[in-house]
This record gives sequence, structure tokens and C-alpha cells, in this order.
Amino acid sequence: MSQPSRQDPLPGPEASRTAALLVHVFTATGAGIALLAMLEAVREHWAAMFAWLGLALLIDGLDGPMARRLNVQAAQPDWSGEILDLVVDFLTYVFVPAYAITASGLLLPLAAPLLGVGIVISSALYFSDRRMKTADNHFRGFPALWNAAAFYLFLLRPSPMASTFAIAALIVLTFVPLKVLHPVRVKRFRGFNLSLIAVWAALAMTTVAHDFNVAMPVTAVLCAIAFYIVCGDAVIRLLRPENQ
Repeated sequence: MSQPSRQDPLPGPEASRTAALLVHVFTATGAGIALLAMLEAVREHWAAMFAWLGLALLIDGLDGPMARRLNVQAAQPDWSGEILDLVVDFLTYVFVPAYAITASGLLLPLAAPLLGVGIVISSALYFSDRRMKTADNHFRGFPALWNAAAFYLFLLRPSPMASTFAIAALIVLTFVPLKVLHPVRVKRFRGFNLSLIAVWAALAMTTVAHDFNVAMPVTAVLCAIAFYIVCGDAVIRLLRPENQ
């Protein structure tokens, strides 16, 4: 029999089961954070809402490596980390941001509730789509990153007409088979992509801390990074064509 690798340890009887359960609890705290973010959104404390959503994003980035390191699936087979993660992600990536987009006053009043409903319905369908990831780990279609969409809406504050059109376009793009870069999972240029995400995180935290009152260079860099993430596959193909 082959020995287990260090990256995929076999769980011990009790300690590993407890550690695995704590990873699930850690993931589930994202749902509680979503409630705190919603409370801030109801009070129209938008910067505080984004701060909570940022914390949820950090948890979402940490729980996966922890789960793989502790072999949570084997240690706690009765608990589905994948389903738990989807539930929490729907709250923090979709539901709370959808409320913020709808209630912020940044959209046309008549269109806002319809688009809010469109966001949650299209995202529910996207989350259940087994084709949401491509073979090379890109997202297929707009990946329901409504926390990011809401962030840029508050950052740029375009006219209600432009905001309404942009949100409607993103809902449609959910079902369009374009490839959107996953900066962690896509292997090509991974180091560069992760560096961009680190820069983005630092600038986003600065933006939220200053209640979205930041200098134009900060806004420009944030927008450039967003453009690269959305159009990253096309950019990479231009830089390194498949036939080279």
C-alpha cells in the first residue's frame, strides 16, 4: 500500500474530526457576517457593509485551503463543505449586494426592484449550473460577483441610466459563454494574477476606509484590474497565443 502524501493526510479519529468540523463552522461564519452586512445596508451604512463583505471574502479565500489541508471531506463525510460554501457565497456575493444595488438609489427607480429580482434569480441559476467553470478553470459567463459589481457602482457612481444599463448587461452576461479569469485557479500567469489581486485588495480596503472618497489614480487602477479580470482570457491569448 502506498503511504499517504503530506498534502492529503488521513484523518485521526477524534482530533481531526473536531478540526474538520471547526473548518465548517469557520465557513458558516460567513452567513453570520452576511447578516451583519445586511443590517449595515438597511441603515445605508454602505462602507460598513462593504467592510463586512470584505471579511466574508477573506474567509472564503481561507476556508478552502484549510479544508484540503485537513482532509475535511474524509474526516466529516456527513457534512458537505461544497453545499455550505455555495449557501454562504450566495448570501455574500449575491443577496446582500443585490439589496444594496436595489436600495442605493443608484438605479432608475422603476427598474431597480426588477433588476434586483433579476440578480438573485440569474445568480441562483448560475450557482446550480454544473458548467459554471471551464476545463481550464475560467468562469463561464459573468460569475455572479455582485459584491464586486456593487463596489464599482458605489465607486464610480455613474448616472442612474448608465447604472441600470450596466446591471442589466451583467445579468444577461451571466448566460453568455464568455470566459472570465479566475485569478487563483487559472494556472497561466498565476503569480502575476495573484499580485494584481493583492494590489486590488489593498486599494479596495483603502477605498472603503475612506468611504469611497479616493483619488483618481486609485479609481483608475481598480478599474484597470477589473478590466483585466473580466477580459483576462482575451488578454492572455493576445500575449501568448495557443499556437506559439
